[in-house]
Amino acid sequence: MAKEARPSGTPFKRVFFALTVSDAQRREMAHWRRALNLRSGKPVPAENFHLTLLFVGDVEAAQVPALCAAVDNLKRPGGPLRVVLDRLQVWPRPGVLVLEASETPPALRQLVYALEQAALPLGIAQQQREYRPHLTLSRDFHGQVPEASTAADFYLTARHFTLFESRKGRYWPLAQWPLAD
Repeated sequence: MAKEARPSGTPFKRVFFALTVSDAQRREMAHWRRALNLRSGKPVPAENFHLTLLFVGDVEAAQVPALCAAVDNLKRPGGPLRVVLDRLQVWPRPGVLVLEASETPPALRQLVYALEQAALPLGIAQQQREYRPHLTLSRDFHGQVPEASTAADFYLTARHFTLFESRKGRYWPLAQWPLAD
């Protein structure tokens, strides 16, 4: 995998933890998004659809094995996670159109908190905002929430979570963990 370097010459990776979306759900969501007839933004490629757990950001490439080892030891939910994405929203500040969960399952919150805690000893700062489960449909989106002819109602069931590297608009899996120990 290609590594980018910081001005100091230290190689780094831009990484995040996420729940993946099945191929069938990707197709269903992409079809639903097409029906919105969006006039703003850049659609996220369907192969990049995911539910973000924790955006870590830029980390030194040498830290990735330590991050994975820390996650190996965290307490996991003990079974699949089910999340309902049922609300279409515009987040004006980052300029994104997202599918949100109106309710966050407690096991999902606990997993996100455990990931944050696993990253802290490595000098990776905890997020300063409340966790909001979401799937990004479009970037550089400006305007109101589009009207949908069919309500958003996507049920995601995850049996594992993944550490991804973001590189040149594509997401590359680096490691994966089952949700049951």
